Amino acid sequence: MSRRQGVLDGTLILLAILAVWQGLYQYAGSAALTPPWATVRYAVDLLGTPNFWGHATQTLSAFAWSVAISAVLGIALGLWFGAFRFAGDVAEPMLASLYTIPKVTLYPVMLLLFGLGPSAKIAFGVIHGLIPVVLFTLGAVKNIRPVLLRTARSLRLSPIQTARFVLVPAVLPEIASGLRVGFSLCLLGVLIGEMFASQRGIGFLIINGINSHNVKLTTAVTLIVIVFAVGANSALLALDRRLHHRG
Repeated sequence: MSRRQGVLDGTLILLAILAVWQGLYQYAGSAALTPPWATVRYAVDLLGTPNFWGHATQTLSAFAWSVAISAVLGIALGLWFGAFRFAGDVAEPMLASLYTIPKVTLYPVMLLLFGLGPSAKIAFGVIHGLIPVVLFTLGAVKNIRPVLLRTARSLRLSPIQTARFVLVPAVLPEIASGLRVGFSLCLLGVLIGEMFASQRGIGFLIINGINSHNVKLTTAVTLIVIVFAVGANSALLALDRRLHHRG
């Protein structure tokens, strides 16, 4: 019953979005955006062109690297800060403060450090996605119930057994939540990086469409990005809920 309700809710939301989109088109006209069906058709045609996939490959490569770096480094730092309580108490407010800084203000620094090219896009993705992973992992370790550790000691589990059967199941759901947030922010960071200083990538296509007043291209590429982001985030959300349910 809940699955059928979810499908119904999703359908109603989609229809509402399409209605609002069509209404905005009727109000603003073709100078601002294209209608839903025309955008979908152009997006499908665009997906069949080698030029689009050349740009998409650049974006997906930078995105994959930024997610991998954010995940590995974020989990490692989160576990370290969580294991050493004083370091965590010092780092947590600092990271939370850094997280509130508009990342776009750091782009000149990224250009100076990494120059133009894929490295700057990856770095810009990492500075967006790293901190949420660290904070979620840190919070998961800090909030482990003491009774779990006492039970592990009473059962005389080895450190490896304690990590495998106690610590990992306890922190994994929160880490999954952090990775889901980091995933979305890494994508945002890479796209913004491509908009500022790049000649390749999906972000470049969007900003190039804006600069050349190619509304059809801009709207279609934006739709493709939204569909990818929503689809991937929905899959990660389902995994996140499953892990929390098991926890």
